[in-house]
Amino acid sequence: MQRSDTRVLTTHVGSLPRPNDLLDMMKARIQGGPDVQGANGDAFRARVKSAVSDIVRQQLQNGIDIPSDGEQGKFGFFSYVTDRLSGFEPRADRRFGGFAAEVSAFPEYYADYFGRAMTGGSILPIVPMECTGPVIYRGQEAIQRDIANLKAAVDGRMPADVFMPSIAPSGVGSNQFYKTRQEYLAAVGEAMRHEYLAIVDAGFILQIDDPFLSESYSEPGQTVQDWRIGAQSWIEALNHALRGIPPGKIRFHTCYGINEGPRIHDAPMSEIAPLLLKINAGAYSFEAANARHEHEYHLWENLKLPEDKILIPGVITHAGNIVEHPDLIAERIIRFAERVGRENVIAGTDCGFSSQATYRPEVHPTVMWAKFRAMEEGAALATKKLWA
Repeated sequence: MQRSDTRVLTTHVGSLPRPNDLLDMMKARIQGGPDVQGANGDAFRARVKSAVSDIVRQQLQNGIDIPSDGEQGKFGFFSYVTDRLSGFEPRADRRFGGFAAEVSAFPEYYADYFGRAMTGGSILPIVPMECTGPVIYRGQEAIQRDIANLKAAVDGRMPADVFMPSIAPSGVGSNQFYKTRQEYLAAVGEAMRHEYLAIVDAGFILQIDDPFLSESYSEPGQTVQDWRIGAQSWIEALNHALRGIPPGKIRFHTCYGINEGPRIHDAPMSEIAPLLLKINAGAYSFEAANARHEHEYHLWENLKLPEDKILIPGVITHAGNIVEHPDLIAERIIRFAERVGRENVIAGTDCGFSSQATYRPEVHPTVMWAKFRAMEEGAALATKKLWA
């Protein structure tokens, strides 16, 4: 994993908006019926490949040093595993039950927010998955296509690094088959390990996506101690799934799930950060730009970052269409660099800009690219000050 040895590097979380014609094909695949536009065959795979090529080129042109495939071929950052794991059944009669504390505190706001999300262009409703049988990975062909597409997209280009996201065991459905939660997590981890190894073996940095670590903090009916115990079990399952993979090949991302919202029940970073450092990864990506968390950089004045670790704080937010000023972005970068070392900070984003495939992401794509360019400028300003 490249460090910011001579300048501040830039990256993001992974998911980026998909082109409309690709979304049309995805929607046709989900709905079934006639093979619209070749959505169920070679035409779809070819369009995903070209979309990955386009999105990598755009990332590099707009100031991203460490790009991803933009998750162009995925329906969502965690829902994609429905095609890659056996042992699960969708439960369309059940609603996704996240963010209960937030919804309870602001019911009118969230009725409007989720109402807009449901009618705002998402091609795939979030349907809970339930484990009803042995969990087995069957996505070998799909992950190899993802790898081949990304390799083709970066061929001839020279990014500082390339990463590919994959979901953490904690983000895969609920258990109705295994005797215990730990047994279930271990089975999911073993299954997802096939994908983790494939990404690393291909020469990419593996990003583990795990917003559920942070989101679960505010689940109703539990104490903070309950959450810590549950989080520790998730971390143990993840570390076991990552065994043998050098930490320098892994970056871990967590966030709070909700994009634009009051966010008063977000887990404090003082609770999250000590857990992050228990994960066998070389870098940690987290929200640091939104107004609920920007002050938390002070935490690193007392919490020591191990010498071989990197922080990827969000210095631009995914939750609003204001383009941050480069001077503010530079200031955010410098705050962390002064506390953990300039070489140990990579500028990132709070979360992905299209974690689900949708025609109407909350941040307009043209604004997103402007944010990336502002991050590039901010990183350059920070570099001048930090390497003066």
